[in-house]
Amino acid sequence: MKKLSFILFLFLIFSSDLDAQSFKQSVRKAFGGKGRRASRGGGGSSGIFVNEYGGGIGVANYLGDIGGNEGSRKDFLSDIQLGQTRQALGFYFRHKLKTPRSYRKPIYLKAELNYLRIAGDDKLTKNVFRNARNLNFVNDMLDLNIQTQFVFFEDPDLGADYRFNLGLRFYAGVGIGFFYSDPKATYKGETVKLRPLKTEGVEYSPFGLCVPFTLGFHFTYKKRHRFGWELMWRKTFTDYLDDISQGWGDPSKMEPLAVELSNRTDELNIPLSLANNYGYDPIDNPKNIRGTQFGETTFGSNTSRYDNYLTMCITYGYIFRGKSGFYRSRYSNYFVKKRRKLKTLRSKF
Repeated sequence: MKKLSFILFLFLIFSSDLDAQSFKQSVRKAFGGKGRRASRGGGGSSGIFVNEYGGGIGVANYLGDIGGNEGSRKDFLSDIQLGQTRQALGFYFRHKLKTPRSYRKPIYLKAELNYLRIAGDDKLTKNVFRNARNLNFVNDMLDLNIQTQFVFFEDPDLGADYRFNLGLRFYAGVGIGFFYSDPKATYKGETVKLRPLKTEGVEYSPFGLCVPFTLGFHFTYKKRHRFGWELMWRKTFTDYLDDISQGWGDPSKMEPLAVELSNRTDELNIPLSLANNYGYDPIDNPKNIRGTQFGETTFGSNTSRYDNYLTMCITYGYIFRGKSGFYRSRYSNYFVKKRRKLKTLRSKF
């Protein structure tokens, strides 16, 4: 009778859904919930696989005051110059946080150091007024950020072979970061650093604060190797990644090279009526905001819109073993006693 009841119980479980995925989940539930323990480990790994070291390589771009598409500035990806995409390189450490058993999806803490280059050129824009301004820049940046990443979808056994050799996770993250910025311009075939020149008559810091937002996914192979893709958008609180913010500085208070690089319309063959609208003019343009004569306050600057930058990278990480809860509970007292013995021996001598 007991055997008949057990067979009937299994039949009710497996007949509820005949597709392969439901069958696999039913087997896990019926035989001790092994699938749950594997999913908590991350791509088939157990909870002892918690530390990951890795790196990434990819591309970088920015949204600011130089370049852009036709019309007024637009936020986010719609106004980025794809032709000005440059390189990005980074290294990271990711740690899997301990979460309550009731929360089955992993949470990570990630620290990352990046080198990236962003660039922009008014010659490439279709906007007439920005094109006539004729400014350009390139910025080699260092970026350090720490963020918390939350997994919102996972399949710890992607091959459905019950070996959990391949797992997939999608995640999103947010954190805080710091960056070093050094904008430069190309002038007469040479690269010139812009910040020391004070091309707007304003001194600003090369260091800044940013808030990184991340979206990505990764595959975990044989519990050790992790291959992924990650998009990270940084919200900054500066308008000087491209050395452009409010307007032109007073030429009488600037060195000659700074004057040349602050207004470069004279390098183009444009109508004088258009060229006269650029440059320091306290009479016709007392607010000294670039572009106000044309009814567009965003192609030169808008202080309510800070510069932002982003990276998109392919990543690889190697996962190291940590100490499991079983290991700590069984052997922690042993090491404590050993340390006490060492202290006793030292005290005797």
